[in-house]
Amino acid sequence: MSGTTSAAAGLRRRAAGAGANRWVVLVVLCTSLLLVAVDATVLHVAIPAVTEDLRPGAIELLWIVDVYPLVCASLLILFGTLGDRVGRRRILLLGYALFGVASLLAALAPGPQLLILARALLGVGGAMIMPATLSILRQVFPDRRERALAIGVWSAVAAVGAAVGPLLGGFLLEHFWWGSVFLVNIPLMLVSLPVGRLLLPESTGDGHGPWDVVGALTAAAGLFATVLGVKRLGGGESVASPFTVLPLLAGAALLTLFVRRQRRRPYPLVDLRLFARPAFSTAVGCIVLAMLALVGLELIAAQYLQLVLGLSPLQTGLRLLPLTVAAMAAGLAGARMLRRFGPRRMVCLGFCLTAGAVVLLTALGRHDEPALMLSGFVLLGFGLEATLFGAYESMLSEAPPERAGGAAAIGETSYQLGAGIGIALLGSVMNAAYAPGVRAVPGVPESASADAGHSLGEAYEVAARLGGSAGESLRQVARDCFVHGLHVTLLVSAGLLLLGALMALRLPRVMQCESAAPAEVPAQRGAEKSRVSA
Repeated sequence: MSGTTSAAAGLRRRAAGAGANRWVVLVVLCTSLLLVAVDATVLHVAIPAVTEDLRPGAIELLWIVDVYPLVCASLLILFGTLGDRVGRRRILLLGYALFGVASLLAALAPGPQLLILARALLGVGGAMIMPATLSILRQVFPDRRERALAIGVWSAVAAVGAAVGPLLGGFLLEHFWWGSVFLVNIPLMLVSLPVGRLLLPESTGDGHGPWDVVGALTAAAGLFATVLGVKRLGGGESVASPFTVLPLLAGAALLTLFVRRQRRRPYPLVDLRLFARPAFSTAVGCIVLAMLALVGLELIAAQYLQLVLGLSPLQTGLRLLPLTVAAMAAGLAGARMLRRFGPRRMVCLGFCLTAGAVVLLTALGRHDEPALMLSGFVLLGFGLEATLFGAYESMLSEAPPERAGGAAAIGETSYQLGAGIGIALLGSVMNAAYAPGVRAVPGVPESASADAGHSLGEAYEVAARLGGSAGESLRQVARDCFVHGLHVTLLVSAGLLLLGALMALRLPRVMQCESAAPAEVPAQRGAEKSRVSA
């Protein structure tokens, strides 16, 4: 009996790994993810240098920053489901190649238009890489306990990438020109391409029916319009502005058409029946809520540290570093916590811990309190990463292996949408709490008060122009109003996080670690044939 069990386990391992050690595969996948995560944030510190060198207009500068996440979020479902059809490894390797070429193009861009094009191509490459890494991980680790550990490492690497981006960018800018922040990708891609071709296993879905090209393009266009509208809201655009309303309406209409089309098709691009599974739909909702809280709070925290406490960008990055370190620790400990507590308690406790950290941070004021900030950021990072880990693991485990690419794309899309909605929603809450207080400062003209109500940075500029007692009064009032707005925003975030904790009660109580289904083996044999032909 034990011999039969060992033989079956060996067969599953050979089928899933396609001859490659699955832990080596994990290292290759994490390297891919690290590049994409770093590239999402590395440009932020280079914007002043890019502006000085290329002289882009205001709209061009906005697109230089936003086109990468916008294109990436729009194409996740397209390339995730295409990978299920033609091979996830093939899509991943093509993504590597495109990412390398686009990085070279961006580094050598002589003008803003070419840089925007290169950033868009980087977004396409990122959309090919991100769902492929998760779906291959789902295939290579059929055992749920090992997969949980792998996802923990994967999520820890994502946290590292997000934090390393600005630090790496700052280091490169001190020694080289702004294009170096893109050139750093090329050597890693030159190594990843041959290593990935050698070690990564090929895998596909069931392959039944044609790939829905029209549906994929409809989803891409709908997501593009939706994310564009959400980003405009987050950038301070009025809700009534046609540049906000029209993209949101167009996105909602296209996504509605996409859903209806998928329900009618015998072989849908995205299996919407996955959302009928409480664990899957709940996990997706938890990812959205967690990202909504994280990104909005990080943005406001960075403004608080620099504008209220007067810290430099480097000091701000160092203050936020404990959040990243705590997130890494939660990712690495996630598998053990998931086995001990189960998905329901882990995600629920993660949300509650994060809500407690957010409430703790409401004690921050106009003066620097490093110990309080350190405690709050550590709890915040650990709680949010525990939440995201449990949600991602539950979502992937609920999806059948042949739909791994589509499920990974749904998870990554919800991640991106949550981030965009978080900036828009929490930014609006912050502005609503901040603006009224700075519009009635004695001695400040009405037009100057209106400008100061846009942001704390603009209030400081207006105060510097006014000078004297009126300028100093405006500066102090604006700082107090910002702190008040921060407290209101934190309390709203805590409420959303507690809503997430209630939502998490629909997740399974225990982590079920059943063996891989026998049906997975034929699909893997087909994947091996596909790899040989490649």
